[in-house]
Amino acid sequence: MEKLFVIKIGGNIIDDEIKLSSFLQLFAGIEGKKILVHGGGKLATKLAKQLGVEQQMIDGRRITDAETLKIVTMVYAGSINKNIVAKLQSHQCNAIGLSGADGNVIKAHKRIHPTIDYGFVGDVDAVNATLLKSLLEQNITVVLAPITVDTHGQLLNTNADTIAQETAKALSSLYDVELIYSFEKAGVLLDVHDEASVIATINPSAYKTLKDEKKIFEGMIPKLDNAFAALQSGVTKVIIGKAEELDQLISGNSGTSIIQ
Repeated sequence: MEKLFVIKIGGNIIDDEIKLSSFLQLFAGIEGKKILVHGGGKLATKLAKQLGVEQQMIDGRRITDAETLKIVTMVYAGSINKNIVAKLQSHQCNAIGLSGADGNVIKAHKRIHPTIDYGFVGDVDAVNATLLKSLLEQNITVVLAPITVDTHGQLLNTNADTIAQETAKALSSLYDVELIYSFEKAGVLLDVHDEASVIATINPSAYKTLKDEKKIFEGMIPKLDNAFAALQSGVTKVIIGKAEELDQLISGNSGTSIIQ
């Protein structure tokens, strides 16, 4: 099968114009079919503060009330998404930016939690692989914003790591999919303060040990959970690493490889 790269960009890279531009130049240079999933960085929080909309976070997760939903939709599906598309066009990478509502590309439902009301936060139900394939076959690079839609037409704020995983899974029967999580760190680190402490490979037993010994920080656990879920659903390879080293991540010379 033909190779497809599903690459997620997030962390502080979204907030750093120079680093983001450097990453997008590397991304544009990848030959073949590719999808970029982006997070929102801190721009939504910054705008919310400017507009006087109080933000509530629980365990690092944003509570998305009605006013916050308006802000994240403007920032994620609007400003960030279109700026990324525009920069890719400048690098001769023909791209189209989509939210989950566009072409019904990502269906979701409002998160149900036994004790916490996360507001308008979505969990993914389905990815429209047929639509994505039709765009990819026209050599159009898809840029996905982390805004989804439910069956009632309600927009939902959705975790970008999960969107990347679900997109990779949905397309794994059509392509040889490699999923790359790129952010500001060099990979999964034994010591979050030491970039040289990258763990080269992690398998399920090593992951359990790392969690039991509390050697990986909380923010990395959902990313690794997504990585293993992708591998179990047909994705060929998952790599986590530094955005500025995207070419090396693709060649397998950098980052952390997640294996079965």
